[in-house]
Amino acid sequence: MFGNRLIYIILIFAMHYSFTQNKQLLFGFNDIPQSVMVNPSTTLDNNWFVGFPLLSHFHVNFGSSGMSAFDLFADDGRDFNSKLQSLIFRLDDNDFFTATQSLDVFSGGFAFGKGIEKDRYLSFGMYIETDVIAYYPKDYAILAYEGNASNIGRVFDLSDLNVRGEVVSVFHVGITKKVNNKLTVGARGKIYSSIFNINSTENRGTFTTQVGQNNLLSHTFNLDLSVNTSGIGSLIDDDNSDISNDIKTLRRRLLFGGNLGLGLDFGFTYEASEQLVFEGSLLDFGFIRHNKDLENYSLSGSYVYEGINPLFPEMPDGQTAEDYWDEVADNFEELFEVDSTKTKYTTWRPVKLNAAVRYKFGKKNSKDCNCLAEDGGYLNAVGAQLYAIKRPKAPQLALTAFYYRRVFNDLSVKATYTIDSFSFTNMGFGLSTDIGPLNFYLLADNLLEYQNIAKAQSASLQFGLNLVFGKGQKQ
Repeated sequence: MFGNRLIYIILIFAMHYSFTQNKQLLFGFNDIPQSVMVNPSTTLDNNWFVGFPLLSHFHVNFGSSGMSAFDLFADDGRDFNSKLQSLIFRLDDNDFFTATQSLDVFSGGFAFGKGIEKDRYLSFGMYIETDVIAYYPKDYAILAYEGNASNIGRVFDLSDLNVRGEVVSVFHVGITKKVNNKLTVGARGKIYSSIFNINSTENRGTFTTQVGQNNLLSHTFNLDLSVNTSGIGSLIDDDNSDISNDIKTLRRRLLFGGNLGLGLDFGFTYEASEQLVFEGSLLDFGFIRHNKDLENYSLSGSYVYEGINPLFPEMPDGQTAEDYWDEVADNFEELFEVDSTKTKYTTWRPVKLNAAVRYKFGKKNSKDCNCLAEDGGYLNAVGAQLYAIKRPKAPQLALTAFYYRRVFNDLSVKATYTIDSFSFTNMGFGLSTDIGPLNFYLLADNLLEYQNIAKAQSASLQFGLNLVFGKGQKQ
């Protein structure tokens, strides 16, 4: 019973401390060079920039679509077991946790073009990204918690097992092009090198317990379960005990030595008027082909198991009780024969969509401040942004309202209010400041929950350091 409790607690904490990919604070915040990564058409008003290695962009956030740690550990006088039981039955199979983290290894970019006006911008770099999503396996959790004896006739849905995870390194080159005074477009090409991958999203099947004819209970399994993995087997091989070999393997995978794939980002910025702007981007439209270090497992078919019969049979001469139970265990394993293959497979990247509208206002006279040309001298902007990411069961959506303010020439801030799967009260705040050529930014989400982080269902943090040159001189 203690082991089961431990599994539930680990599962629930995993759902609480999870990560999402929405970067609503960074999107459209063009004082920050990395904003071009969430919209390739973003106009960066500098001649060139270079990011500090491993420090130019770090992003991590967590969230839970169904609960917070406070639901389980609140000092409210309720028994822990009753709170645990309540969570097991309250969450449904559409509740999920996602884990995403990104880290820039290096990044840079520069403006260029014909004549005096530099109407194009080339950006490039490499980052490492982790992306995991797992849906709450409700029927599995109930079966483990209650057992099957008290669920005679209930059909347990085995398709609740739905998980996918990967770690990839990404090399990218993008270009932003100003088509005319109203329209700017951008595109980015990517080469993916998969470090690890696990994919188990096409599971089907049922498990049912009935009153048996030859024994007390009869168990019926209709199974179509599978899991594909790449990049894992060689690292956990029992024959591989030298960690230096694993380090060399990981280093190779970071530098085009893993399972490879291709992807594209697209973006546009359309200035309908001097003050009204529409923006949109489609990110990670791509795939990875897995053909190295593969281990795939599948279990399919229909099985009926009526337990051990007779309970105490006559054993053949020389057979001990231990031999008999070993034979029973072998027969049970043979009933569920797992098929192991090394078949190549393809995974599609989680495509992300951003769409936004912004309205700029509060124009300053040039004699009062040296405002940036590409903003038309407007110091404020308000707007709304829609975010969506493709997931195995259904897209995850988020809607954000934002306010942007240029406080000084070298200090800008952005505030957001977001409604998503985790919260209806997600307030965020970010700032970008320049000290000479040094650009520093800090973006944080769900600030209202920081007074009691145990109640938070999501939180986010992004920060970075860049060297920016020629700001305000590109045009």
